Amino acid sequence: MAFQLQSSSDDEMQQVSEINVTPFIDVILVLLIIFMIAAPLATVDIPVDLPASTAKRQPRPDKPIFVTMKADRSLAVGETPLPRDSLASSLAAVTSGDHSRRLFVRADKTIPYGDVMALMNDLRNAGYLKIALVALDGGGSQ
Repeated sequence: MAFQLQSSSDDEMQQVSEINVTPFIDVILVLLIIFMIAAPLATVDIPVDLPASTAKRQPRPDKPIFVTMKADRSLAVGETPLPRDSLASSLAAVTSGDHSRRLFVRADKTIPYGDVMALMNDLRNAGYLKIALVALDGGGSQ
């Protein structure tokens, strides 16, 4: 609160009811800039056209491991592209050899079912049995 001293006949102090909002606006603008910079960094940069799903959403782990198959059949673990023959060794490095970790498979919807199954077979042969398929939330659009 701010007080203003005025010389009045009653010699009483009057209270000023104005609030200085300039520091508040400065803080809000700084936070806005921080979120504008941080938001694009939190998104995935690999473009994949995912199919839609109507299944109930499951809770997501803190640090999920994504195995991505793009439309040109190239693979990536997380954001790192890799050749298909080094998939097992790359996953072992990312998971620290923990085969009980859940892997999230993202595949472009234009890829044939057989190619996605071949990828899942490669993951199973590497020792990873917990595999989840990633899809977009949708109302049954096909």
